[in-house]
Amino acid sequence: MSAPKTQVVHVSCPSMDYDVHVGAGILSEVGAITRESCGGGRCCVISETNVAPLYLERVSQSLAEAGYEVSSLVFEAGERSKNVRTLSWLLEGLAERGLTRDDCVVALGGGVTGDIAGLSAAMYLRGIKVVQVPTSLLAMVDSSVGGKVAIDLEAGKNLAGAFWQPRAVVADVTCLHSLSHELLTDSCGEVIKHAVLADDALLEELCARPLNGGDAAELNDAHLVDVVARNVSIKRDVVNADEREHGMRQTLNLGHTIGHGIEAASDFALGHGSCVAAGLCCMLRSCVALGWTDPALAQRVERCVEAHGLPTDTQVDHQTLMSYMTHDKKRHGDSMNVVVARGAEDVVVRRVSLNELARIVELGCGIKE
Repeated sequence: MSAPKTQVVHVSCPSMDYDVHVGAGILSEVGAITRESCGGGRCCVISETNVAPLYLERVSQSLAEAGYEVSSLVFEAGERSKNVRTLSWLLEGLAERGLTRDDCVVALGGGVTGDIAGLSAAMYLRGIKVVQVPTSLLAMVDSSVGGKVAIDLEAGKNLAGAFWQPRAVVADVTCLHSLSHELLTDSCGEVIKHAVLADDALLEELCARPLNGGDAAELNDAHLVDVVARNVSIKRDVVNADEREHGMRQTLNLGHTIGHGIEAASDFALGHGSCVAAGLCCMLRSCVALGWTDPALAQRVERCVEAHGLPTDTQVDHQTLMSYMTHDKKRHGDSMNVVVARGAEDVVVRRVSLNELARIVELGCGIKE
């Protein structure tokens, strides 16, 4: 069977135009795409210890064939590495390798890699070019597109970062075949979120045909290319309209306010997508109780989340959740912006007081027996 046709989604936000290439077997094209979008003579591939053994050699060869002098930096995999210490090590490594403003970084890996490699590129020499090569579903559909790059601080997730758009994104869905079922399942949380946000037909499809059905090695590449490209298009439309999160882009945080609290409370042991799924369901339950949301939507989303084997709730106590949530970057003094899905493809940002936020947590989190 021939590989499905590569889909190219063009992003055109105020600071940068670039293409997101979504296809099967296109890691070999990273060099040519980087050459066309970045130029330069040197590049450094930043990856992590789980991904590098699988794909670093292939991507480095592609870059070398495109005329680059290639080096690499590989850090320990996991959210715990997304910190100031790793960032400092990466910046020193870029300097040791003699990269100039004409050169580029290639971020090869999942969301953690894309975030910290992107921030390294944004900071080094006050900004050099970066190409994102996401290898997880979560990174393909969400974090590799839109230019938000960051590290975590002790106080919370993604509290130090920048907006730094890539020059290109190369999403090869065959990388998803190497994922464990658990990692693939976790990534589906963001796919469901995008469907609620802007693609009701996709929500129906996901309910009927969970994306993580069966073994990862048996995934249908054509279906994956279609789903990833649709998700990228949703995010593209939002980023084009609001690059720096002054308004519409905040809707992409659907499920994240409570989700980030759950994630931090687990000390990042629970995956980001799982936390978003749980946060989304918790928020929808609260909004139904408050009269802000169509109950039918909440029921549909919960069925979809359950069909993917993702959590719909958390047993983290309310006080702990609030302590993490109030360190969220969406806080404004004594209030917080929360994202409310009123119905299918009908999502708004609502400013609530911290007392109201506590009520939302009480109503939505921790189903009573």
